Amino acid sequence: MLEFVYQLLFEPFFEYGFMRRALIGCIALSISATPVGVFLMLRRMSLTGDAVAHAILPGAALGYMVAGLSLGAMTLGGLVAGWIVALLAGGLARITVLKEDANLAVFYLLSLALGVLLVSTQSRNVDLLHLLFGSVLALNNEAVLLLAGIATVTLIALAVFLRPLVLECLDPGFLKRQSSIGTPTHLIFLALVVLNLVAGFQALGTLMAVGIMILPATAARFWARQLDQLLFTAVALALLGSWGGLLMSWHWDVPTGPAIILMLGFLHLVSLFLGQDGLLKRWVHPGKHLKS
Repeated sequence: MLEFVYQLLFEPFFEYGFMRRALIGCIALSISATPVGVFLMLRRMSLTGDAVAHAILPGAALGYMVAGLSLGAMTLGGLVAGWIVALLAGGLARITVLKEDANLAVFYLLSLALGVLLVSTQSRNVDLLHLLFGSVLALNNEAVLLLAGIATVTLIALAVFLRPLVLECLDPGFLKRQSSIGTPTHLIFLALVVLNLVAGFQALGTLMAVGIMILPATAARFWARQLDQLLFTAVALALLGSWGGLLMSWHWDVPTGPAIILMLGFLHLVSLFLGQDGLLKRWVHPGKHLKS
């Protein structure tokens, strides 16, 4: 029995280096991108992450065209493209009648089309699939170190700007009236979103990277209400979903990135029904839920 449990849950990570690197990369993403996703959810900007994730594709594609599947070139290209789109969307929202979400939708559609077009001109469909859906099992030591570095920078930035981030979630107008730090905080937060989406792109691709950012955050909302509990629960769910997705990919021989996202989606559904604020509690104790 113990041997069966070991083979089912632990053997791939102990026996194979590429599985260990994939797990370490997912751990770094879970403790880095997921907290950013929590603040995106609290600020009602969840779809912003999806828009920015698509926006990094042209930059990554240009890096790919110049240097092939070079980690440095594709990362730099993705960062530049993502930051440009985020800044343009925010800037145009202040000088035109369109809101920031509308501008992001425009840029995300154009960016996705341009990125796919650029990569398709190279006539390498396998590489296009790598850009769109990632290849977490192909992470090398350099990529793992990059993910760990981004996780470190993100956690330090969140710790430093935690108070203004929380205030902006609760009442952005109050922060703007009381302090000049509101705009810099927003820009730094957008930079962290782009940074973590580029990190996720290395493992899960541009189409899947936002999943590990948003799905654990939304699932955690059914279990916790306090910010510290929300952050801890979201990271725990991201770790569990990543581990389960890697095992699903290994045992069933399915693509790893989609397997991880599907596992995170399954945890979201479980939370939706069984969480403290889930549907089951509403059905069983409707009056109690309304009072709380």
